[in-house]
Amino acid sequence: MKTLFNNYINTFKGLSSEVWWLALITLINRAGTMVIPFLSLYLTEDLNFSFAQVGWVMSAFGLGSLVGSWLGGKLTDKIGYYKVMVRSLLLTGILFIGLQYLDTFETFCIGIFVIMSVADMFRPAMFVALSAYSKPENKTRSVTLIRLAINLGFSAGPAVGGVIITTMSYGGLFWVDGITCLLATILLIKVLNPKKVKTLDSVINQNPQSAYKDKAFWIFLASMTLFGIIFLQYFSTMPLYYKDVYKLTELEIGLLLGLNGFFIFTFEMPLIKWLEHTKYTKPGLMIFGTLLTLVSFLVLDLTSWVGILIIGMLLMTIGEMIAFPFSNAFAMQRAKKGNQGEYMALYTISFSIAHIFGHNVGLHLVERFGFTSTWFVMGILGLIAVGLLYYLKQYLKSKNELYLK
Repeated sequence: MKTLFNNYINTFKGLSSEVWWLALITLINRAGTMVIPFLSLYLTEDLNFSFAQVGWVMSAFGLGSLVGSWLGGKLTDKIGYYKVMVRSLLLTGILFIGLQYLDTFETFCIGIFVIMSVADMFRPAMFVALSAYSKPENKTRSVTLIRLAINLGFSAGPAVGGVIITTMSYGGLFWVDGITCLLATILLIKVLNPKKVKTLDSVINQNPQSAYKDKAFWIFLASMTLFGIIFLQYFSTMPLYYKDVYKLTELEIGLLLGLNGFFIFTFEMPLIKWLEHTKYTKPGLMIFGTLLTLVSFLVLDLTSWVGILIIGMLLMTIGEMIAFPFSNAFAMQRAKKGNQGEYMALYTISFSIAHIFGHNVGLHLVERFGFTSTWFVMGILGLIAVGLLYYLKQYLKSKNELYLK
C-alpha cells in the first residue's frame, strides 16, 4: 500500500506551483457549480417547464457558452489571460446569485445566456494560462491536474447539492454558486497576479498561422463537438432517465454523478502518466476514449437491472478520463502554430456548440421517441466521432505530424 501511495504521489511531481494554484481556484469554482447537474430537474420541477422548454434553455446555455468562449479568446490575445479570468469569475458570481429570481421561460433563457457568456470567457484564458505555467513535457499532466480539481469539485458538488435541495431548496444552490465564484476571484487575485508568478512556456509567434485555416484542427473540432454532444447527455437527459425510469431521488442522482468525480480523482493521474509512456498517439487515445463513452449509452438498452447505471457511468468515466486530457493537450500543442487565444477559443467553442444542440436534441428525442431510441442515436453520433478521429490520425500521419504524442 505504501508503494502504491508513493507511486500515486510521484505522478504529481514536477508541476509548477502556479499550476497547483490554478487547480485550487478551479476546485473552489467547480465545487460551487452544483446548479448545473440539477438544472433540468430544477426547471421541470420548480418552474414547471416542459422537456422542450428545458431543451431551449440548454440551447441558450450553449449559445452563451459559444459567445463567451469566442470573446474570451479574443480578449486573451488582446489584454492577457489574467485580466480575463479575474473579470469573468467576479461577474459570474454576481450573476449566479441573481439567476434564482428569474422564473419565466423567456427571462431564464436570457439570464442563462448572459451568465454563460460571462462565465465561459474564463475557459480559453485558463487554458492559455495553464500552457504558460507548464513546461512542455508536463502539459498533459497539468491538464489532468486541472481536471482532477474539476472532478473533485464535481464529486462533492452534486452530493452536497442534493443535501441542499433536500434540506433547503433549489434557491440555496444559486447562492452557493455565486459565493464560491467570488471566493475563487479573491484567491486568483492574491496568488496569480502577473507580478508574482513565473512563466515557464511563453510562446511568441511572429508569423502565426490562423486557426481557421488549420484543416487538421477543424477535423479535430468536428469530432470533439460530436463527442461533447453525447457526453453532455449525462448532465441533462441522464438525470431525467435516472429519475423517471429508475425512480432515483435527487440525493441518489447526486451520489451517482459524484461517483464519476471520485473515480476520476482517484485513477486519472496514474492512468494518464502510464498512457504518456506508451506508444499510442493522442488521436489514437481519443478514439479509444470516445468508443468507451458511446458504449456507456448502448449498454443501458441491454437490461433494466439498476446496476447497469453504475456500469454505464464507469464506462463513460474511463472514456472521458482518456479523451479529455489528450484532446486538451492536443489543442494546446496545436495552438503554438498561431494565436493561442484563438486556438483555445475554438476548442472551447466546439463544446459550446455541443451545449447548443446536445441538450436540446437529446431532450426532444426523449420526449418524442423515448430514452431507448435516444441512447441508440448517441451511439451512432459516437461512431461518427470515432471515424473523424481516425481520419485525423491518418491525415497527421500523411503530414508527418504524429509527433503530437
